[in-house]
Amino acid sequence: MNLPNATNRLNAALERILPEKRLVLGSDDAMRFVRLRPMTQLAAIGGITLAFGWTLVASSVLAIDAMSAGSSRDQIVRNQTAFEERLTQLSAERDARAAEALAAQNRFTVALEQVSRMQTELLASEERSRELEAGLDAAQSTLRDARSDAHAGAEASDAAAANRDDEVTAALDIVTGELRQAADERATAVEDAAQARQAVEEMSIEREQILARNDEILTQLENAVSVSVEPLDEVFRSVGMNPDDVLDTIRSGYSGQGGPLTPMGYSTRGNAALANSETKANQIIVTLDKMNTYRIAMEKLPMAMPVRDSFRLTSNFGPRWGRAHEGIDMAGPVGTAVYAPGDGVVTHAGRQGAYGNLIKIEHELGVETRYAHLSQVRVKVGQRVSQGELIGDMGNTGRSTGSHLHYEVRMNGRAIDPMSFIKAASNVQ
Repeated sequence: MNLPNATNRLNAALERILPEKRLVLGSDDAMRFVRLRPMTQLAAIGGITLAFGWTLVASSVLAIDAMSAGSSRDQIVRNQTAFEERLTQLSAERDARAAEALAAQNRFTVALEQVSRMQTELLASEERSRELEAGLDAAQSTLRDARSDAHAGAEASDAAAANRDDEVTAALDIVTGELRQAADERATAVEDAAQARQAVEEMSIEREQILARNDEILTQLENAVSVSVEPLDEVFRSVGMNPDDVLDTIRSGYSGQGGPLTPMGYSTRGNAALANSETKANQIIVTLDKMNTYRIAMEKLPMAMPVRDSFRLTSNFGPRWGRAHEGIDMAGPVGTAVYAPGDGVVTHAGRQGAYGNLIKIEHELGVETRYAHLSQVRVKVGQRVSQGELIGDMGNTGRSTGSHLHYEVRMNGRAIDPMSFIKAASNVQ
């Protein structure tokens, strides 16, 4: 009894704001009156207001998501361009350091050859000095013998003895001059050898510094490219693809080689440091090739939004009305442009049952996209389309309650959520 009384009091209070209204429902043989009490009117107004507010909020969120996804590819291109410019700068610096290391290696080799030549000359000078010393000993022995003969032979004349002394003195002067010249040459050779050894030590230190700097640059490059590959691996895993299978498939289509082969030359000095740098450089090249292969794969897969103009996301991927909805619905005016989200070949362009006007595009790696309910189809079967190319206009053909695009993505024939591709592309920084 309390509830009806409370209801009557509430209706009486609302009577000033929402007076009771009557609806007349008439037919040919009868007429009925329906009373709309204040509480009924208040409940109807509240329900309409709540539904309108929810629709406004959902539309705003979807519009913001659409604008963010539309700008993701431009952000990817800018980030990739900046990263490639940084890699180019680091590669140029690495090449310069490699050239400096090679020049230092050449100077080091020349200096070693000079030291070797000077040591050979020094040995030859010492051998010549020994020969001259032996000659001097022989001359001194001959002089002693001559003096002994001069004293022993009283029959020899004084004139003959004087002539012999003059000859011996002249021979001694010649030998002494040769010895002095050999000693000077030996001292010069020793000094040149010391200077050459000092130059070799300086060039060896310079070479080690250049190799250390080159190794530092290669390490920075290696770390940079390794960090950049990890988000790309995650992109393909997030859409259900094996990154290794993606790389193998792309490389099989880009495998051309050629050109004449020339034997390579190798240095026998400083192989350890140079081999380490070469190993790092080769690893960087392998990682850069992996990044480039991922870039090719992303260009071929449908990573972009098929609609660039404003739209409402009216239905997500998944169960709907007790059945599976194998795509997403993007509502917009009739004639809104629809673009190819990736490179591919058109396999269907025309009517197909409840789809209405339908376009199917086959992409790389077993991926297919579908675009249904179009008002106009702008491509033909067998036509190759590129990412961003206009393929049709949004419409209301087939089983449809209003103008929208039904967008599907299938992998090896199995329907997957198209937003997984779109979000994966927007997550690449």
